[in-house]
Amino acid sequence: MFSQPMFFLLLLLGIGFLAKNQSLIIAVGFLVIVKLIGLDDKFFGTVQAKGINWGVTVITIAVLVPIATGEIGFKELIEALKSPYAWIALGAGMAVALIAKNGLTLLANDPHITAALVLGTVLAVALFKGVAVGPLIGAGIAYMAMKVFEIFQ
Repeated sequence: MFSQPMFFLLLLLGIGFLAKNQSLIIAVGFLVIVKLIGLDDKFFGTVQAKGINWGVTVITIAVLVPIATGEIGFKELIEALKSPYAWIALGAGMAVALIAKNGLTLLANDPHITAALVLGTVLAVALFKGVAVGPLIGAGIAYMAMKVFEIFQ
């Protein structure tokens, strides 16, 4: 029962409590419970394979709620596009999506890099009150940095 993965999870749970990070506490607590009740063999593989897509879907739903409620419509969109900040946001949204695409490539070709990405995410969340947006964008940024590094190597 007390294995290296469980020790690692409990360490992360402790970091979550020390940092008062509810997201980390819930995520790690959930994983510990799944492990303790013995569903980890079936469940973890599915979550690892499809979890990022599920998360992106949930985030997309949350972002689209103001459209569904009528809070944001075509009038608000047209008004927003009159602002230079809206064009910056539009470009940033496009850039992040393209960067994340390269993150998929990196994770598929070099899956061991996930460990470093997870550690970086956990440290940023726990120590600096960051938000765990997932390893996909981190992998995309890492991919870009690696390509720049290769150029100068």
